[in-house]
Amino acid sequence: MTRINVRVDGASYQDDVEPRTLLVHYLREQLGKVGTVVGCDTSNCGACTVHLDGEAVKSCTVLAVQADGAEVTTIEGVSRGGELHPVQKAFHEMHGLQCGFCTPGMIMASIDLLADNPDPSDDEVREGIEGNLCRCTGYQNIVRAVQHAAGEMRGAPAGDGHVAPAAVDTAAAPHVVGQA
Repeated sequence: MTRINVRVDGASYQDDVEPRTLLVHYLREQLGKVGTVVGCDTSNCGACTVHLDGEAVKSCTVLAVQADGAEVTTIEGVSRGGELHPVQKAFHEMHGLQCGFCTPGMIMASIDLLADNPDPSDDEVREGIEGNLCRCTGYQNIVRAVQHAAGEMRGAPAGDGHVAPAAVDTAAAPHVVGQA
């Protein structure tokens, strides 16, 4: 066992961990941070994305001992004072999620993207989240959500950098319109 000291979502922890324990398993099993999802265990899906010292990382590729002395932010740690982070809020408002499995990692990757590029184009958003897979949405509303959040975070007035939610995106499923 190896003793680590880590700050997670603003709280300090001192724990003994097996040297081979992945950060994602430490967060979920020892700290109860179950919002960080175990997806593929191969670093392909991005569902386990967290911020390690301010940078987005796939926590299935980082050992818990590598986080010793670091600051980790999970999806549970991005809201402040009961208020959703602008990216979380935009994913909800812009219908950027369906099943929700990829959403925590997608939000964490998006927050990292917007920290580096506060006004990304469609292509820049797609490139910024390319390591995060979604099997449900087709990404259109995810891109809308990231751009909407970018406008909110920049303080852009409505209509300037803000994107309207899609009423119903029927490009992939035109039969949905006729259902009640």
